[in-house]
Amino acid sequence: MGETVGIIGAGAWGTALAMSCARAGLKVVLWAREPELVEAMRTRRENVRYLPGVKLAEAIRPTGGLAEAAAVVADEAPLLLATPAQATREMLRRLRDEAGVAHGRIVLCAKGLEQARRRLLADIVREELTQAEPLVLSGPSFASEVARGLPAAVTLAAEDIDTARNLARLLSHPAFRIYSSDDMVGVQLGGALKNVLAIACGIVEGKGLGDSARAALLTRAFAEMVRFGRALGARPETLTGLSGLGDLMLTATSAQSRNYSLGLELGRGRPLADILGERITVAEGVFTAQVVVELARERDIDMPISESVHRIVSGESDPDAEMTRLLSRPLKDETA
Repeated sequence: MGETVGIIGAGAWGTALAMSCARAGLKVVLWAREPELVEAMRTRRENVRYLPGVKLAEAIRPTGGLAEAAAVVADEAPLLLATPAQATREMLRRLRDEAGVAHGRIVLCAKGLEQARRRLLADIVREELTQAEPLVLSGPSFASEVARGLPAAVTLAAEDIDTARNLARLLSHPAFRIYSSDDMVGVQLGGALKNVLAIACGIVEGKGLGDSARAALLTRAFAEMVRFGRALGARPETLTGLSGLGDLMLTATSAQSRNYSLGLELGRGRPLADILGERITVAEGVFTAQVVVELARERDIDMPISESVHRIVSGESDPDAEMTRLLSRPLKDETA
């Protein structure tokens, strides 16, 4: 067994990444916030709360000590941050103040935009850990499938392409292929936007509007992703890749998706508070929608689907009214 990597966050995705890293021949220190979860993973070798039914590899060492997991950066090993997007700044501050992390490679594994300050997650790393190097891991991947060793392909972005390539080789194995990129903005925006747009696709399905309507909405949703991404500096080829179109296709078409399934329930008429109250996982699109809409309004980017999702999750409107609004929009040239 070779290098040791640290993973902060033992939700479904953090645990799945730990399993994947173990398959890549790495040792893993997996940090969980809840002491009872750490103990259960140590004794039962299973994350019964977030990823039941998957036996943890022996190479995975669960811990409740933040400094223990973060110690890998002293050996220039990567630290994977798999906590929710809205908790990124708080966790980075804890890593800095409690665990003494000042530098190293921080791999961001959440998909979203910071609601409070409207930041990309990599920008938060630059603000809170000024000597650290942020990277972004994103792409079409369900935690349960990755954890079971089913094939998946994702993108890893860094400012320096050689850094992305080297780390991609370290973390990859035949069932988890990682493609490298230096388009940090594009990879982050694709992952964030697809969550918002997946909610809309779920609403269409929940309302029983048919496969034709869902296909139309999915196509126009991707057009929004491209418009928004290009306006903020993303490369078009990134948005048509794994972290853009690929992730949108997965997240906006499967009930395994937290955001699509949330939209599905909204389309069926259930209140948002009731849906969220039943879940132990986070649907990032609920928080990201506001940021996307605010940034789009400032830059005069036409984002009607994202606007509708924001109105629904903020309580300003409801699915029926927003579907009517979208269907009543003026006709125009498709590529306009």
